[in-house]
Amino acid sequence: MGRAELLEGKMGTQDPSDLWSRPDEDAELLQDLGWYHGNLTRHAAEALLLSNGCDGSYLLRDSNEQSGLYSLSVRAKDSVKHFHVEYTGYSFKFGFNEYSSLKDFVKHFANQPLIGSETGNLIVLKHPYPRKVEEPSIYESVRVHTAMQTGRTESDLVPTAPSLGTKEGYLTKQGGLVKSSDPIRILDLKECSAVQFDYSQERVNCFCLVFPFRTFYLCAKTGVEADEWIKILRWKLSQIRKQLDQRDGTIRSRSFIFK
Repeated sequence: MGRAELLEGKMGTQDPSDLWSRPDEDAELLQDLGWYHGNLTRHAAEALLLSNGCDGSYLLRDSNEQSGLYSLSVRAKDSVKHFHVEYTGYSFKFGFNEYSSLKDFVKHFANQPLIGSETGNLIVLKHPYPRKVEEPSIYESVRVHTAMQTGRTESDLVPTAPSLGTKEGYLTKQGGLVKSSDPIRILDLKECSAVQFDYSQERVNCFCLVFPFRTFYLCAKTGVEADEWIKILRWKLSQIRKQLDQRDGTIRSRSFIFK
């Protein structure tokens, strides 16, 4: 029996008006909420929802920004959106609404509410993603295991997994008229040197991606959407540079060994 089922059993033996109605115990009672994932990171939440969830799946987790702040992670098609939920000590604030107890907050989500993000996306919260998921106890047996003499050491085991931050949508690009609906180019952000707002175009809400061979000018529908694109792209660039610096640092540390 999972935690969600245990919670339902607990609810059946108590007066519903008493359950989750005392604000001073709300933070502790979160532990009994089946779709509260505690200190799950943003990246792990995105990986869970993208791999195993579906459109409208969501979970609640601790925010890494400050105490008393939570994050509602929601899958919207092929990306994951994150929204702040604030616990003031006596109520929960989410969007334009405030709930006096955890009971009222959970009741709101039981009605499958519709939320809209700054970019205009509308998402119906349909499927709470459970914290406890049964896993099959099936494992492969190791038949072959041998060590290759490559000369590599534990210092070479630098994690290189890509960041999971996602963003999708449509932008208007400066260029000639193309009738084909198929992509004509994929831009490798490893070659991008800067992402910034651009005010030189006749259109508004524009920004540019600077590459050694060309600068690409892109326009969003709104200034908020353009700002979101710039933030996620700059964050992606910072992650790429961090990985490159780690790799270069490893190479340099191995190059300056004198005997």
